[in-house]
Amino acid sequence: MNPRQLKLVQGSLAGALASSVLCFVVPASAQSDDAKRMHDMPGMGADMSGSGSKEGAPAQASPATPSSERSPKNESQPATAPMDHGQMKDMAGMKGGNSDMKDMPGMKSATSDMKGMPKMSMGSMPGMGPMQGGRSPPDARDPDAYADGMPTMSMPGMDMADDERYGRILVNELEYAKARDARGQNLSLEAWYGGDYNKLWIKAEGERRGGRLDAFRTEALWDHAIATFWSTQLGVRHDNGGGGRSRSWLAFGVQGLAPYWFETEATAYVGSGGALAARLELRYDLLLTQKWILQPKLEANFYSKNDPQRGIGSGLSDMELGVRLRYEVTRQFAPYIGVTWSKKFGNTAAYARQAGERVRDTQFVAGVRLWF
Repeated sequence: MNPRQLKLVQGSLAGALASSVLCFVVPASAQSDDAKRMHDMPGMGADMSGSGSKEGAPAQASPATPSSERSPKNESQPATAPMDHGQMKDMAGMKGGNSDMKDMPGMKSATSDMKGMPKMSMGSMPGMGPMQGGRSPPDARDPDAYADGMPTMSMPGMDMADDERYGRILVNELEYAKARDARGQNLSLEAWYGGDYNKLWIKAEGERRGGRLDAFRTEALWDHAIATFWSTQLGVRHDNGGGGRSRSWLAFGVQGLAPYWFETEATAYVGSGGALAARLELRYDLLLTQKWILQPKLEANFYSKNDPQRGIGSGLSDMELGVRLRYEVTRQFAPYIGVTWSKKFGNTAAYARQAGERVRDTQFVAGVRLWF
C-alpha cells in the first residue's frame, strides 16, 4: 500500500469514528453534515433520536436551565441529551453490520488495494536475510571461543573445596580410670586423612590394667561418603592383648549422625574359621552451655562363637554405659570427669568368673579430650 492509499484509509476510519461519537453526544438538531450523511448509508436508516420518528423529526429538548444558573459557556454550546433505551435498541438493530463499511466513501478502493498487496514474510522483508537452518558448525560451542585464544588449563589454588585433602587426629578419651579392684588407663582415638568423599580412617581403642595391656583394638578403614551425614567404612581390624593370641577381622560398617544428632558407629566383622562379630557405639553431646558439655556413651559387642583364649563368649558379650562432663577451654582442648558402668553377659561372664574377674564394674574416670 502506497502512502496516499494509507492516508485515505486512515481518513475514512477517522470519519466513521467521529460520526459514531456524534450520534451519542450531539442531539439530532445539532448534527453536522457528516453525521446526517450517515443516515443515507445502507443499514443506517434507523432513527438516531431515540423517539422513534422519521428522519428530520426534531429531537427532544433537555429541560431548560434557569438563566441565572447558565454561564456564557453554557449559552454558546448546545445542551446534550443522553441516549435513552430506544436509541440503544436502534443502534443494535443496524442492518448490514461490518459488511456495510464497504459502502463508505473510499473504503472500496482501500480494501481492493489491500487485497492486491503481496504477503509479507521474514525472509522477504528489506534487510532481513534468510533465517538460519540446518546443522550448526562444528565450532559452535568451542570452549575457547570466549577466552581470547587462551587454551583451557588448570589453575593452581582454584580447585573446588571437595578436591582438597585434610587430616585430623581426635583423641576422644585419654583418661585415668579407678575401679574397686584395679586402676589403669583408657585410650580411644581416631585419625583420618583425605577429601570430602574418600578418606583413610584409623581407629584405636584399649585399656591398661595392673601394668599390662588388657585389650587393644586397631582398625584401618576406607571411609566413603554416601550421604550428607553418613559414610561407609571397609577395612581390617586387629585385636591383641588380654593374654590370648591376636585376632584379625575383615570389617564393614557405617558411621554418621543418626536423627537427633546421635553419633553412630555400627560395624560387622568376619574372622577366620567363619567367626562373626559386631560392634555398636552411640555418643551424644548435650550442650549445657557453650563450654560445659555432657556426653553419654553406649558401647556393645556381639560374637557368633566362643573364644575361651580371649575370654569371649557367643551372643551379647559385654556392654558399657558411660557419662562424661567436659569443659572446653578451647575447642581443641577439653578436660573432663565421668563415670562408667560395664557388665559382661553369657559365656563371657562365665569366663570372667573362672578367671576371678568381676562381671560388673564401675569406674571413675578423669581425662582430657583433644584434637589437632
